[in-house]
Amino acid sequence: MKVKGVNLGNWLVLEKWMSPALFAGTTAEDEYYLPRQLSREVYEARIQMHRTEYISERDFVTIQSMGMNTIRIPVPYFVFGDREPFIGCVQELDKAFCWAEKYGLQILIDLHTAPMGQNGFDNGGICGVCKWSQYPEEVEFVLTVLERLSERYGTRTGLWGIEVLNEPITGRAWDSMNVPSRYPAVDQKMAEGSRPNTLEFLREFYCKAYDRMRRYLPEEKYVVIHDGFELMAWNDFMREEKYVNVVLDTHQYLMMAEASGCIQKLDAYLTYIKEHYEKDIEEVQKHFPVICGEWCLFNSLACGWDTKGGQSVLNGLKGTDTEQLDAKEKKEIYRALAKAQLAAWEKGSGYFYWSYKLLTDTVNDKGWIGWDSWDLGRCVDFGWFPTEKSERSTK
Repeated sequence: MKVKGVNLGNWLVLEKWMSPALFAGTTAEDEYYLPRQLSREVYEARIQMHRTEYISERDFVTIQSMGMNTIRIPVPYFVFGDREPFIGCVQELDKAFCWAEKYGLQILIDLHTAPMGQNGFDNGGICGVCKWSQYPEEVEFVLTVLERLSERYGTRTGLWGIEVLNEPITGRAWDSMNVPSRYPAVDQKMAEGSRPNTLEFLREFYCKAYDRMRRYLPEEKYVVIHDGFELMAWNDFMREEKYVNVVLDTHQYLMMAEASGCIQKLDAYLTYIKEHYEKDIEEVQKHFPVICGEWCLFNSLACGWDTKGGQSVLNGLKGTDTEQLDAKEKKEIYRALAKAQLAAWEKGSGYFYWSYKLLTDTVNDKGWIGWDSWDLGRCVDFGWFPTEKSERSTK
């Protein structure tokens, strides 16, 4: 089965840009500081209301009607509620499995954060701090979380697989994204010593995780490892016979292509997709099943300004207050990019769009024009993203 999926981003792992109202009345930029700036009562009420309202049974019906077959659900390291002051979310995950099984969908559980940060991103839970791999006790804690997830959900019919860890950053991406300045740390002392993970560490960690997870995870369920933003570095990894149903996850965003020097024009994007995404995935697929676990239609051309690799007003950039392209022009750009990227993911084992929905007000809040392309629901409704249903209706 080729995976056709979507991420439930910002449901159980918060990202401020995707739901700014959740962070109202605080200066917090990430999930680490939110509960430290709100009273326990206010924090609990906000989180519980958000989790209840953001995703419900109806959304699983909608996702299935879009023609998707799999859902990637990011979860935090405190999923089991054993890391104060955070609130666990295993009950929500339980509900998601029941909904998925009811509507014939599969779930990829994605461990999205690690204590002390595995990448220094806001979506890693704490901005500017990347020290997790330097603390053996926290590495061990993450392994126990993976064991518990495997034990709890391993035999569920709705489980497609479990992703060991989202986006553990390595050296080249750390430098190209300039993580410390893009995601400034609040506490400089805590951030001291932050550095990227090494490929050697990741290889060892993935092998340990595989062994620990397979104690509970049936062989037909997938163990997913992220490429650390180095897609071509894994061809010789896990070749031994004991490793079965291991999938390599790569994340490919056009904003990263722009940051790597791709010109912000449609033909340049299409060439980049063909020469990099498609070619590289086809090569790696010879060694590993490879999925593109995160991608979207977002690009600076459709925004009408240079987003400096996907940075927003939250990064201090002004953006634009007026549309630079009309609806027809935007639709042509997005349709072409959707077609090209979907063809690239076909060379591998499938994809997960990031993300299912966005609560950012791209109309009334200044500087967010173009960011609606992160919302799959809007992309489908606007005819930017092809579905079987929409394709039939245009014939």
